[in-house]
Amino acid sequence: MTWPLILDCDPGHDDALAILLAVADPAVELLAVTTVAGNHTVDKCTVNARRVLSLAGASDIPVARGADRPLVRRLRIADDVHGSTGLDGPQFTDEPSVPESPYSAQELLVDVLRSKPATIVATGALTNIARLLVDEPGLAANITEIVWMGGSTERGNIAPLAEANAYVDPEAADVVVRSGVPFTMCGLNVTHQALVTDDVLARLERIGTPLARICSEWMTFFASTYRELFGFEAPPLHDPVAVARVIDPAIVRCVEANLVIETAGEWTAGATVVDLDGYTGRPANARIAVDLDRDAFWDKVIGAITRLSVC
Repeated sequence: MTWPLILDCDPGHDDALAILLAVADPAVELLAVTTVAGNHTVDKCTVNARRVLSLAGASDIPVARGADRPLVRRLRIADDVHGSTGLDGPQFTDEPSVPESPYSAQELLVDVLRSKPATIVATGALTNIARLLVDEPGLAANITEIVWMGGSTERGNIAPLAEANAYVDPEAADVVVRSGVPFTMCGLNVTHQALVTDDVLARLERIGTPLARICSEWMTFFASTYRELFGFEAPPLHDPVAVARVIDPAIVRCVEANLVIETAGEWTAGATVVDLDGYTGRPANARIAVDLDRDAFWDKVIGAITRLSVC
């Protein structure tokens, strides 16, 4: 069985590998890629999405530019993590061969969802998805599920209690969580189990193709910033975890819990308040990822890059 999937992203090193996984895994039918400001400006994120799809040879997948800022807040980008291009590491001088769609992300989302139900995997701020649900509420029934790489059940990575994708646009996350569309959160508590360790880099090197070498260079740059900023010996590859959850739910174990997005707190805006122990008595409204089958996850990611390398 294949899953029709829309990937809404802000590439970003980890988004890049999420795109490759979604393109290559036979369980996924990737219908569209939409971009949003977050890791960098939407201009650079759109070029990066086109770049990754070009490297994957996926010229048939439309790429549409989305929101250039959060719903109500000023944009904060993560160039300290992802570099000046948003995808630093290997040097590219050519224009990506995959073109940008003439449609906006909103227009493309509407067009795709009217044609068939699909799962949305979001690996950035939820601005595009919130706007879609507000402007086109009738299309909510055609969204099978929203699987988000964002949030955390524990600490944050851009503020003490806020993960970056939640922090950039908490108002959008609040709209999406309260929409009633089935929602799964793959937060830092589980993505920090997806570390790009030396054995992973060795597996990439053994593939020995230009694409694998580019991925290795991306991960090497990503590792350097995570080491400098956070003291990680190996960086966590956040975003492909959300794609892996769609491909095979057994890879990412989830529990049902109540989730609330903090939008008003002076020190806690962007916090994802997950009631794992039922303290509040509020009903469960989300699936919360809590554990990763690391071996199965890396088999999927490495397998995708290998598959694309022989196409």
